[in-house]
Amino acid sequence: MKTLTNKLTGMGRRAFGLAALSSMCLSTLVATPAAAQENIRWRVQATFNTAWPALGDPIARVAETLEAATDGRIRLNVFEPGQIVPPLEITPSISNGSLPAAYNYLAYDQGRIPSAVLFSAVPFGMEPWEYAAWWFEGEGHGLAEEIYAEHNIHPLLCSTIGPETAGWFRNPINELSDLEGLKIRFSGLGGQVLNRIGASATLMAGGEIFAALEKGTLDATEYSMPAIDEILGFHKIAKYNLFPGWHQPSTSTHLLINLDEWNGLSSSDQALFEMACTAATMRALTTGEALQGAQIRSFPEKGVTAATLPDDVINELKRVTLEVMTEEAEKDADFARVWASQEAFHADYQIWKELGYLPRDFD
Repeated sequence: MKTLTNKLTGMGRRAFGLAALSSMCLSTLVATPAAAQENIRWRVQATFNTAWPALGDPIARVAETLEAATDGRIRLNVFEPGQIVPPLEITPSISNGSLPAAYNYLAYDQGRIPSAVLFSAVPFGMEPWEYAAWWFEGEGHGLAEEIYAEHNIHPLLCSTIGPETAGWFRNPINELSDLEGLKIRFSGLGGQVLNRIGASATLMAGGEIFAALEKGTLDATEYSMPAIDEILGFHKIAKYNLFPGWHQPSTSTHLLINLDEWNGLSSSDQALFEMACTAATMRALTTGEALQGAQIRSFPEKGVTAATLPDDVINELKRVTLEVMTEEAEKDADFARVWASQEAFHADYQIWKELGYLPRDFD
């Protein structure tokens, strides 16, 4: 009996030992993927000042979110505009691998990638929530990934905000001829439209605009939403802020990641970047929408007049916009594909918008 007991006890000990060893091996196997995750230390160039609400701060939110979610394993060192490369040189720098990532306004790539502008802002185009729906639920992200893959880049949407103003002017715009001959800072397709009707539109970095207005190099400018434009001081010189933002019903900015760097990430880290950017997009939208009413209410004390463009001016701008869009689509197949996708999505979305939402044309 004693011998049998000893044998059973020995067997129990061996079984316990084997079970413990198996448990340790299993825990090691489970822990290995997490333990194997490498630290990520990327330099990230920002196109917009990270202190600017909704337009510039989303990349700061992304960096903070990733660092907090990974206990510091992922850290993005975000550089302010121009500290590494000028805005127009960001995409080539990511493409060739000298810069791992950047928070960039894709319209700045229009010269080398004509369709890129459509992912940033389209005159008379989609509003922010509609653009976000097209990007996440429609063909938007797939088209952007395909087009930018040719440049060794992976794009993630990181910010979508509401309309810019139609611009800051020294004098009111009462008819289309008031725009003729104006030297105006305007970006993207909207600038092409203004050039078509006789204005002289030029692209200029945000930090250069005020000095150009002050010197008279510019007669007028657009840049962003009123709360951003306040920071840049346009109201001190140009006293007429015009609405609506026909040229940019929404403005979207993306995190561009070198494709080799992106493919080198684990699937879990890719998911973290996607989640951080999606969260930043939502916060950009809410921040932008929250600030503008109070900003416009402060105009009178600054001697600023908020005015709307006459309907006939808007209608003519829309007509010329269609001309410009059609010509650009004829010149570039990718531009045609992306525009067609946006138009098709808009046609379906408009049915829902017109039936589902209140018209808001009542007191």
